[in-house]
Order: sequence, then C-alpha cells, then structure tokens
Amino acid sequence: MPRAFSYSQLSRSWFVKYKLYHLPFWFLYHYLWWVVTLGNPVRVFESLVVLPYALKYSFYVIFQALAVYFNLYYLIPRYLEKSQFATYIACLVLTVLWATLCIVGGYYFSAYLSGRTIADLYGQSACFNTFFSNALPSTVASTTLAMSIKLTKNWIQTRQRQQLLEKEKLEAELTFLKNQFNPHFLFNTINSIFFLIHKNPDMASESLAKFSGLLRYQLYECNDRHIPLVNEVTYLENFIELEKLRQNSNVTVRFESPRSISGQWSIAPFILLTFVENAVKHVSKHADKPNWIRVKLALDGQKLHFSVVNSTSPNASSEVIRQGGIGLKNVQRRLDLLYPEQYELTIQHGQHQFEVKLALTLSDCIVTPTLQIA
Repeated sequence: MPRAFSYSQLSRSWFVKYKLYHLPFWFLYHYLWWVVTLGNPVRVFESLVVLPYALKYSFYVIFQALAVYFNLYYLIPRYLEKSQFATYIACLVLTVLWATLCIVGGYYFSAYLSGRTIADLYGQSACFNTFFSNALPSTVASTTLAMSIKLTKNWIQTRQRQQLLEKEKLEAELTFLKNQFNPHFLFNTINSIFFLIHKNPDMASESLAKFSGLLRYQLYECNDRHIPLVNEVTYLENFIELEKLRQNSNVTVRFESPRSISGQWSIAPFILLTFVENAVKHVSKHADKPNWIRVKLALDGQKLHFSVVNSTSPNASSEVIRQGGIGLKNVQRRLDLLYPEQYELTIQHGQHQFEVKLALTLSDCIVTPTLQIA
C-alpha cells in the first residue's frame, strides 16, 4: 500500500508539474470554437474523429497552446512586466503569426497524409487565405483569453498579498501602540504605590492588592482585539478606586455608570482608561480650591457615551494638548484604526476645566477563552 501511494503521489505531481490538466481545456475550447464557427456540434464532433480532420484539429490545439504558453511564461515576465511594451507587442504579434502559419500548414499536411486534394477535403473555395482567415482569429482569441485569465489571476494574488501585508502591518501597529501604553501605566502606578508606602502603609497594601488585580487583567484577560465591555468597566472602576486611595483628600473622583451592563457588547481594551489617566495626571493642584475629576459612562443601545472632565489650572489644559505624547495621540490613532467612521471624539479645554467626550459604536461581543494562572 505505501508503494502504491507513493506512485500515485508521483504521478499527480508529474501531472501538475507539466500542466497536463490543461489538455482537456484546450480540446474543449477548440471544440466550442468550431461549434460557434460551423453551427453544428454533431457535425463538428464527427469531423474531429476522422483522421485528416483530427490531424488538422491537433495542429490548432498544439500550436495555439505553444503560442499561449510562450506568451505567458516568457514574453510577459521578460517584457510586459518590465514595461517594455513595444518589444512585447512586436514579439506577441510575431508569435501569433507564427502559430497561425503553422496551423495553416496543418491543412496541407493533413491533405498530404490522406492522399486527397485540398479542394476534396475542404471544398472548392478552400485556399491559403481561407485557412489563414480561420486560424488567425482563433489564435488571437485563445491568446487573449489565456492572457486575460493569467493577468486576472496575478491581480487577485497581488491583491490578496497586499491585503495580508496591510493586515499584518495593522496588527503590528496596534500591538506597538498597546505596548507603548502599558509601560506608561505601569510606571505611573508603581510610583504611586511607592509614594504611599512612606505615607500610609495600610493604604499602600490595599493599593498593591488592587494593582495586582489590574496586572492580572492586563496580562491575561485582554489580549484580544476586543473584550467584553463589562470587563473593561470593572477594570476602569478598580483603576479609579486605586487613584482615590493615592490622591490627596482635596481631589474628588466620581464615576457614574449603569448599574448593570449587558455582556452583548465589546470594546477595544484600554480605550477608555487613557482619558481617565490623562485627567488624573493633569488635574488641578489647588490648595485653596476643590480639585475634581468626573467620569460618566452611559449606553444608548449599541452607542456608548463616555465623558471625562477634570478641573485644571489656567493654561494647563492647553499644555496637555500641546504635549500630546503617549496619551491622547495614542488613543486617537487606535480609534482611527479600530473604529474608522464609528466614533466621535470632542476635546474642549478652558481656563478652569478640561473635558473629553467620546461617542463610540460598540461591537458585538465574541467570547473567547482566556488564559488562567494559578
């Protein structure tokens, strides 16, 4: 059995390598061509099995196939793909004429082998011009058809490669942007906990526990492009609670969200957090005035409405816009990539407050298994 299988594989490989599967196509193509020319499929079939006519038919098949493959595998790669159009057209015309003349020779060769005259085989009006006028359109048609199929196939393959490259480039860019954000968040939070260790050890311990939960989420639960919205909101709540623990008493952080969030919707991870972290970083530091951050999340069907407003010192909000950096530019780029024409982002900055509003069309949630650790 293994021996028979290897022979079968070898035969199939040889069959594909030498393109023998093209033979049925060529016989069928020429049969249909003669059916269109003569208008009688039965008569065409009967003429093809008679030796003189079958020999003439084989000249059509062989020499047109040679012309087609010479064009596809030599002329096109050597001249057309290198933009040598004049040389390519001249060589193609000569190839078509050569194949046509060889096919015309098939008429005379079949008559010679059969021992009959041209007039006896093909009619009293048969002559070189008649044979040439039959062979030339057929050769041009077969060459054009094959070239159209080849060029269309090449175009589809090139288009698929371009789409694959664009997808890989997009994935790499999104991964880079996400990884660019993660160290920023980690360093900020570690610095906060380090500050709390000296100020309030108990609060630092609680912050460290929350930070551990955030890391678990970040490392093991949000590796997909989209995650359930309810998970992201829970993560956001924990982050805000962590910030409340480390902020001074004169900074008030308030977060409003629906009591229950459907698991139907999903969102890209860390989209919302960037705006909250930006507000925490640039909230006002007044000693004699309240300092505040207000975060609000609302759902209207598939539409998410998210706003972050924070108090700020005069001219400080314009500094946030001017600096840009990892925060706002990062999230805007991710929104452009992940939600093209599906979001509205408004940033308003005044002397006393900085406000960000995001309206986003959510995606349907597709649940995928997440990696668990002990």
